[in-house]
Amino acid sequence: MNDMIADLQPATRAFLARRLGHFVNGQILSETTGATSPVFDPGRGAKLMDVPQGTAADVDKAVAAARAAFDRGPWRSMKPNMRSRVIWKFADLIEEHTQVLAEIESLNCGLPINAAKLGHIGTSVDLLRYTAGWPTKLMGRTIPVSSPGEWHAFTLRDPVGVVAQIVPWNGPLMMAAWKLAPALAAGCTIVLKPAEQTPLTAIYLAELAIEAGIPEGVFNVVLGGAEVGSTLSTHPDVDKIAFTGSTSVGRAIAVAAAQSNLKRVTLELGGKSPVIVFPDADLASAIPAIAAGIFSGAGQICTAGSRLYVHEKAFDQVLDGVAAAANALKVGYGLDPATQMGPLISEAHLARVAGMTENAVREGASVVTGAEAIGGGGYFYKPTILASLTPSSTIVREEVFGPVLSALRFSDDDLDSIAAEANSSAYGLAASIFTKDFSLAHKMAARVRAGTIGINRHFVGDSALPFGGFRQSGWGREKGEDMFNAYLETKTVAAPL
Repeated sequence: MNDMIADLQPATRAFLARRLGHFVNGQILSETTGATSPVFDPGRGAKLMDVPQGTAADVDKAVAAARAAFDRGPWRSMKPNMRSRVIWKFADLIEEHTQVLAEIESLNCGLPINAAKLGHIGTSVDLLRYTAGWPTKLMGRTIPVSSPGEWHAFTLRDPVGVVAQIVPWNGPLMMAAWKLAPALAAGCTIVLKPAEQTPLTAIYLAELAIEAGIPEGVFNVVLGGAEVGSTLSTHPDVDKIAFTGSTSVGRAIAVAAAQSNLKRVTLELGGKSPVIVFPDADLASAIPAIAAGIFSGAGQICTAGSRLYVHEKAFDQVLDGVAAAANALKVGYGLDPATQMGPLISEAHLARVAGMTENAVREGASVVTGAEAIGGGGYFYKPTILASLTPSSTIVREEVFGPVLSALRFSDDDLDSIAAEANSSAYGLAASIFTKDFSLAHKMAARVRAGTIGINRHFVGDSALPFGGFRQSGWGREKGEDMFNAYLETKTVAAPL
């Protein structure tokens, strides 16, 4: 582990040695009004640095900068083709800095280095390049009205204004890119609040944005916790807020936004995604996909396939296969290229995951594998599979946000009954269906109430595909053409001829 720290890129070392702070109007603020809080490496349980804890006054500065940048319009008034070039340049710079960003991300949130490079930074670059093609295509329409030849009527698409974006700790760079991309393409200005546990790559991104040519004041970052998020939610000069995180916090943000200036809200919240395996599934490909669906990111992924429903004819074979895959995983420090699953984000989260698993066992669950922490420093928990569960088991109903798979069997061939169980969660973010019968897969997909459904794989992702949830998994969509809906206002213009 010490050898891996010693092998960090010089640019990574230099960044970690800096005094970081809020990023407003194109620069890091040298003075802040709040206290500081530590930032940890979850793989070692060691402190990386201290950063400022933002206050309402810090938020006011950042929002004022974003408002001034929006009102004077250097970004929204830029020719669309030029805005496209700047966003593309931003993507190029992120790609050029992949190794450094991956090292910082791995140190700060525990991601395995290869997952950080390919799964997070690579997809962020791809999304920004996809989005760079959109500024020239965000256009209105000419509309024929009820009196042809007497009116000229058309619509315009205007940026919504100043947007607040609050991102989580379980992939901070990628989650920031998902929100930055549509806002920048639409011509909005931004105040980004990273999770207080994982603020580092947000500052790095903001500095790259300036280098790419994004004007000062367009992309601002305020570090901190609940006070920053609460102030952004109620701020009268914020026109829209986007949040990824827990359902309870998302609900509070929605209420605050409504009770303040009725700002627009998009929410990407919790999940308890079902994985449905029919007896004819190709288990050679299904088993590794199921394992990846729950153990990637140490299960700290909102779309994690944490509820496994297997037909009784295949149940034992699937359970044995996924358990073998879990036991074969290399769990370790994120900077080790051989690591396949890293740590949980914090000691408190490790205790929560362990506590939920222990409670499941008290309720009658049997442990197929795992269900214990890994000692030796860092916040590691073994890949875990639980069986002997019922649909009413607490761990089947509640989001764990850790590497814990709940396995249940079904015998009913009635698709409506299977779908009813899959849909019984309060969430509806994702699902997956494993079968060789393509007709069956589509019939099942039509019945499952979830925002993203994979057939014969769990994770489904592409920059062009919209992402979001049903029910308490959120409001609105990210990625794809749908991501622009919340960042644009439609203006109608009509004139008599």
